[in-house]
Amino acid sequence: MRIHTFLAGMVMIAALHAAERISVVALPSASPLVSIRVVFLTGSASDAAGKPGTAALTAAMLARGGSRTKSYKQILDELFPMAVSVQEQVDKEMVAFSATTHADNLEAFYKIFRGMLLDPGWRPEDFERLREDAVNFLRVSLRGNNDEELGKEALYNEIYAGHPYGHHSAGTVSSLKSMTIEDLKRFYFTYFTQKNLILGLAGGYPRNFPARIQADFSKLPNTRPPVPELGSARRHAAPRMLMIEKDTRAVAYSLGFPIDVTRAHPDYPALLVAQSYFGQHRMSGGRLYSRMRELRGLNYGDYAYIEYFPRGMFQFEPDPNLARSQQIFQIWIRPVEPATAHFALRLALYEFDKLVREGLDPASFERTRNFVMKYSKLLIKTQSAELGYAIDSRFYRIPEYTAYLENALRRLTREDVNRAIAKHLGGGNFTIVAVAKDCAALKAKLVGEEPSPIRYNSPKPPELLAEDKTVASWKIGLKPENVRIIDVRKVFE
Repeated sequence: MRIHTFLAGMVMIAALHAAERISVVALPSASPLVSIRVVFLTGSASDAAGKPGTAALTAAMLARGGSRTKSYKQILDELFPMAVSVQEQVDKEMVAFSATTHADNLEAFYKIFRGMLLDPGWRPEDFERLREDAVNFLRVSLRGNNDEELGKEALYNEIYAGHPYGHHSAGTVSSLKSMTIEDLKRFYFTYFTQKNLILGLAGGYPRNFPARIQADFSKLPNTRPPVPELGSARRHAAPRMLMIEKDTRAVAYSLGFPIDVTRAHPDYPALLVAQSYFGQHRMSGGRLYSRMRELRGLNYGDYAYIEYFPRGMFQFEPDPNLARSQQIFQIWIRPVEPATAHFALRLALYEFDKLVREGLDPASFERTRNFVMKYSKLLIKTQSAELGYAIDSRFYRIPEYTAYLENALRRLTREDVNRAIAKHLGGGNFTIVAVAKDCAALKAKLVGEEPSPIRYNSPKPPELLAEDKTVASWKIGLKPENVRIIDVRKVFE
């Protein structure tokens, strides 16, 4: 009896110690490459009040600021012959550092990588350089050169105003200029802790390497950081619009509203099929793309999303480690000629209304479900991406992503998809963001609900022309008091 009690006690102690160890996601293989992901379950949602951008600048200091023993230039010089670099990514609830190296270089690389994350340099000159980089990103790269991302990020700010998600992860120009190294150190020692950490390893690493990296990162504080009170974003009682005045040749639209569906939600696979049918990113098979670009030649891209997808103009698949507790449904329309901007917005809303009312027909359901089942495999086509998705699945507490989706999609019915569309997308009043020139004139057209007929340079089928008459008078429902115009120079300032 005593022996059994003793053994039971030992098992409990062992389980307690195991539970206290740093979380590790390991995907060993015979690959000659080793991928490492260090993911802290924190992000810009935890930025200090009045200091948006703290998490992002802290991560930049670790990834591009050197360690205590090596300057950033020395690190670059040593990593160059290894053909490896360290990438950082900061979102609302995740800060990720990732790299892939050849197994032959693992020891040399890991020694540098460990020093960067566990023993940062905190040099004033690096801080000034990286802070200036962040300011230039907001003012030049985002506001000046990328209407697509500008509109998307402004949309999130509008939907999540007053919420911890309600600012760009890079911060604002004014907050960055007031930030100090002490702000970054405070964030680092508060939020970069063992209890906030997932270590990811994939590839041909030595058998003892997971235990070794776990032991190294146990030097971080063993504390549980404060968790931001997220609350919930609410849909507006009526459509709202933010118009960003910019000297640009085309109009870029982003519109959306919050949804309570994440990968952990039972309706996620159904909404994923609906999203793919309506507007798969950079694919020509979506309904929006077909009706807006192919049939009418209105613009370049018309897509829909149920998860945050930044940097979409540069890539076909979303990056991993952007996991969030809350998401939005979003439509992206760009670029649209000013002469057809009114009609294009009406057409997108008309098609969305049709999606909610009619859902998917049987043939569309089967075709889209089969596509999503196969497309999901592309998301893990690299070892690093597979590791990233495995970490995201740990965040959402779901099985391995592709297996989880395949199992769910095989059981999914058309009725499931149409029910999820009606439940989660129906009745939603959009928040709309437009990046355009002469916003006052566009606002007058939109709130005035004046007809917006479209003209073509070539003959169109009679049924399309008949539909155009309906679309040209489609009610958007914007009221003057719900439309704001802001100069682009003030966005993220």
